[in-house]
Amino acid sequence: VQVVESGGGAVQPGGSLTLSCVVSGFTVSSYPMTWYRQVVGKDSELVAQIAQGYGETYYTDSVKGRFKISRDNANNAVYLQMSSLKAEDTAVYYCHGYGHRGQGTQVTVSS
Repeated sequence: VQVVESGGGAVQPGGSLTLSCVVSGFTVSSYPMTWYRQVVGKDSELVAQIAQGYGETYYTDSVKGRFKISRDNANNAVYLQMSSLKAEDTAVYYCHGYGHRGQGTQVTVSS
């Protein structure tokens, strides 16, 4: 099993980024897929989740209306579209599913 995140980077407040999570070894549409984020010294935070099957979505309150999680079954990938980014969104973002997590991708929001 491999879970590989990409798409992080440095962006100014108000900017946008799209994170990608490409999976091999299991089918993303068959399991809940979750984006977490973690800041050094703090607990990880569930940011967004997409359910298996029909793909109902869940967002933590702080990102509602700004982030969108989606799934690409053909490419076995999950995405996190982030807009109106704030400094407090700065963290390492991890993709998780079927008990596996990637190495993470750093998002830094700073002017």
